[in-house]
Amino acid sequence: MATTSDISKGAFLRYNGELVMVTDYTHITPGKGNAIYTVKSRNVKTGKQSEIRFRSGEKIELVRVETRELQYLYQEGDSLVCMHPETFEQLPVPMVLFGDSLKFLKENTIVLVKFDDNDIPVYAEPPTHVELEVTYTEPGLKGDTSTRALKPATVETGATVQVPLFVEAGERIKVNAETGEYVERVK
Repeated sequence: MATTSDISKGAFLRYNGELVMVTDYTHITPGKGNAIYTVKSRNVKTGKQSEIRFRSGEKIELVRVETRELQYLYQEGDSLVCMHPETFEQLPVPMVLFGDSLKFLKENTIVLVKFDDNDIPVYAEPPTHVELEVTYTEPGLKGDTSTRALKPATVETGATVQVPLFVEAGERIKVNAETGEYVERVK
């Protein structure tokens, strides 16, 4: 069985019968007494975030997960149907696992999905950057070369991104799927 020294960011733990993912942790050693691990976690099923405290050396139940690259095909109900590229097996992945990055996903995008020992998807992440076409934005002011001024732009997935004034409709841009921030124009 694992101990608190095995905790790392992105690890999966079984805590009070629920599967949680470690989003961050700190190791505190007070002047008196034992060291404490403060773990920020997200419940895999509910998405609820919480903070858990462990004493240093306390036994914990780490859960091994398997990561697979899958191709996002289409949305069906509250799941995204993804296909394994080698076996062509199609699997439903709950949309809630993608969080806010879901609004930047296009069909045929390769995503990483983590499965627990029961072959149930527990975490999903899109690629860090996605290339999207700007479908609508107001024209920039002629002569304004300011790179700090931003304007809203709608991309092909329907999401809105803040872009520099020089970006126009029809252009392709690179967006950080995790934060929703504009990165650069794609040539």
